[in-house]
Amino acid sequence: MKWIYIAAGIALYVKFMVLPNPAADLSDLSIVESVVEDSGVPNAVSGIIFRNRLYDTIFEVVVFTIAIMGAKFLLADEKPFCTIYQFTDKPSIVLARLGATIAALVGIELAIRGHLSPGGGFAAGVAGGTAIGLVAITSSFQWMQAFYKRWQAARWEKVSVLIFIVLAVITLTGVELPHGELQ
Repeated sequence: MKWIYIAAGIALYVKFMVLPNPAADLSDLSIVESVVEDSGVPNAVSGIIFRNRLYDTIFEVVVFTIAIMGAKFLLADEKPFCTIYQFTDKPSIVLARLGATIAALVGIELAIRGHLSPGGGFAAGVAGGTAIGLVAITSSFQWMQAFYKRWQAARWEKVSVLIFIVLAVITLTGVELPHGELQ
């Protein structure tokens, strides 16, 4: 994964240094109208925020990935405890799984609409992580490991990061992705 991030950084550097930034004659064009037209949203301020959120999101992904790799490196020599504590009483298990369901639904909603405000994607990740954590403390280690392997979660994590990086590079090179319908 490291070489992909290095390649993405080099590609971003080359894009800024090599590809020209054409200057247009904007004397007769309103900047607000131009932003509204380019962004596809009626609010110019939201359009500017949406355009700059890509840079913020790219660097968030890079920072979180580096943090995960660092934690994995630092914890590589640690020996896990023999005892794993879980909920054993039925009412706690039912309430935790109900909470996990609600947290997962909130996480999905925030993931769908999180781009509408800065930090919305982070809140979606927190809600989704809470749902996973609640399921983990109510399930056996063997069941969680089998689920992780059966659905190939590690592969999907890597594929989703790669898809995001490819779409970000495409957008940063100036290719417009299709606009959604704002209603």
